[in-house]
Amino acid sequence: MAKVTAYMVRHGQTYLNLYNKIQGWIDSPLTEKGIQDAKSAGERLSKINFTAAFSSDSGRAIDTAKIILRANPHNMNIVSYQYPELREQFHGYFEGNDTNQMWQFVGEQVKTTSEAKVLKEFGLERARDLIHHADLYNQAENNDMFWKRLDRGFDKIRKTTHDGDKILIVSHGMTIRSVVDRYAPKLDLGKATENGSVTKLIISDDDIQVEYFNNLGEV
Repeated sequence: MAKVTAYMVRHGQTYLNLYNKIQGWIDSPLTEKGIQDAKSAGERLSKINFTAAFSSDSGRAIDTAKIILRANPHNMNIVSYQYPELREQFHGYFEGNDTNQMWQFVGEQVKTTSEAKVLKEFGLERARDLIHHADLYNQAENNDMFWKRLDRGFDKIRKTTHDGDKILIVSHGMTIRSVVDRYAPKLDLGKATENGSVTKLIISDDDIQVEYFNNLGEV
């Protein structure tokens, strides 16, 4: 069975992160802090001899991956891929809205109007369905849509890599936390994925193991 070690990084802080706006498929540039988030991740990962790098096709993820790879002495030999399957979840009508306002609107369905309470009481996967049902245009991803897309992304990574490879993946906060929530729920302590944090995965033919989540220290 082939096994690939993946270091999955959340992109650096963006302006929409700073302004507490919903940012799924829409995009915004990295802030100065966001650039430093990426540089810090690059320094911590600089000793890893990556065979390939993957990111979503969102600009914030692509830019973060580029900054991380610049710090790697093997960067000239690392092939980079951008896959739309690795994007953040799509929030439909709520994209760009104030985060607290979205959760008030979404939470009305279950009489719980804060993000923390919705996620605690219903979990990430049910919360995606609640966002989908609240979307006036019926375009936000539900949980099944989200996982079908993300699973395609991991399958593309499996087809592109070989046993023993070490790879970089730059993705998004809720996407990374969703992987942890599904494959290693004990590691998801209800904390948001930090910008620039590293989550270590072991990707096999039919499974994903999570060695650690949300690491801002040595890897």
